[in-house]
Amino acid sequence: MLHQTPVQIAWVTGDLAATETALSSLLGARKWIRMPGVHFGPDTCTYHGRPADAVADISLSYAGATQLEIIAPVRGDSVYTEFLDRCGPGLHHICVEAPDAEAFTAAVRAAERGGATVAMTGTMPGGMRFAYVGAEDAGVPFIEIAHIPPEIHAFFQYVKEEQE
Repeated sequence: MLHQTPVQIAWVTGDLAATETALSSLLGARKWIRMPGVHFGPDTCTYHGRPADAVADISLSYAGATQLEIIAPVRGDSVYTEFLDRCGPGLHHICVEAPDAEAFTAAVRAAERGGATVAMTGTMPGGMRFAYVGAEDAGVPFIEIAHIPPEIHAFFQYVKEEQE
């Protein structure tokens, strides 16, 4: 199991612009970097153990050292549409980072052994691996475990520097 400080807080919404505005006002984020049409495809992602095929618009910013992420589902079934359907827009997950691929795999397995459900997994372009694990009966909808390679860290650093 990872013992890490969360590196990201994420919200799911149907209105990216409104959530950006609210979080800028509340948390002081200055600039949002949008990534429209992010595809969670069947060759690289699963949703409840089946191949995923979903698209979401994503926006990133920072409040201090913490990354802020806003996700607006566009089409397809995912943990994002599932959350919107059940709860409406709101705080969706926090993300903890695994330092390497082995730690990522070990953290996901440890979460499963501890009774968590793995709702969605995948590898994004650039090699970032992610898994959404949750213990909904205990009030923990999702924790994202991620392994973030250097190329993606460089992009995140760019997003962070846009705040300065």
